[in-house]
Amino acid sequence: MKQQLTGKVVVDAMGSDNAPHPEIDGALAAARDLDVSVILVGQPDLVLPELKRCGWRGQGDRRIEFAEAAEVIGMDEPVAASVRRKKKSSLRVGCKLVTEGRADGFFSAGNTGAAMATAKMVIGMLPGVDRPALAAMIPTKSGKPTLLLDVGANAECKAHHLVQFAIMGEAYARAVLGRSRPSVGLMSIGEEEAKGNDLTKEAFPLLRDLSSLNFVGNVEGRDVFTGTIDVIVTDGFTGNVMLKLSEGLTEAMLSMIKRELTASAVSKAGAMLARPAFKNIKKRLDYSEYGGAPLLGVRQIVVIGHGSSNARAIRNAIRSCKEFTENRASERIERGVAETNEMVIRSLEPD
Repeated sequence: MKQQLTGKVVVDAMGSDNAPHPEIDGALAAARDLDVSVILVGQPDLVLPELKRCGWRGQGDRRIEFAEAAEVIGMDEPVAASVRRKKKSSLRVGCKLVTEGRADGFFSAGNTGAAMATAKMVIGMLPGVDRPALAAMIPTKSGKPTLLLDVGANAECKAHHLVQFAIMGEAYARAVLGRSRPSVGLMSIGEEEAKGNDLTKEAFPLLRDLSSLNFVGNVEGRDVFTGTIDVIVTDGFTGNVMLKLSEGLTEAMLSMIKRELTASAVSKAGAMLARPAFKNIKKRLDYSEYGGAPLLGVRQIVVIGHGSSNARAIRNAIRSCKEFTENRASERIERGVAETNEMVIRSLEPD
């Protein structure tokens, strides 16, 4: 049965490092620019005064609503214990609003592990999906990002998990990135089908035989930043290492460029002339352009942001939730996963 859309997204107002200021500013920007309503969830004594300073008109304001959550799960708290113990946390209250049909999706820039665990427990998984996958937008030289998943939800995977990740990533690329027929690649150590470890060798034929996917075969690490592949799938251990490496490399490169451009009077003069180009490059590498990492495989869209998310990142995360829901991406994932599971079952049957 199709989900009835509410046009609303829940935002955990207690999640980011500077909460609730970025969440409130991002919610207001989304409500103003995107024709979407936002439910901010958090502790009243921290959120309501800031909302009122921004001109909030109270619960009669259809653009911005407030829902109380008495507790917060901190960044350094143990995931399992805090999720079980804090039943009135902003994460749990926010996810419950989604399951009650009061909103289409959920965003948090808080504790990633706690957000994933709460979403799985409260919102639940799509039928047939074994594990959710955390996806990340990787900036590329082509100007269009590559979607990489999984980047940390599942350190160890089986071949059919990678196939499910591919289906989920392809649906997200269509719904949110606007790719008409996204290309899907399998991360390995060589382009040939025989290359890779047992996991990639087993996943390759499953991906190749899935008719709904535009599978282009194995890809290597150097292909991640070219922009020629729309979706790249891998296990969560490898994906997380790749993500953290790319983030660290980006920061190091920008720092080295800045240092060289200020090393002498001549380089400073050249830097002044090249400033517009450097500003454009920095913008293309800015995570806030993408909002956050979608947790794919849960029944309704959940996006998890950096703890350092600013208002722009939160606005764009809300946009991602809206577009994913409006384009019925969850239904596409559910159909693709059902097809995959049938294919896996047939492959196990004796000849």
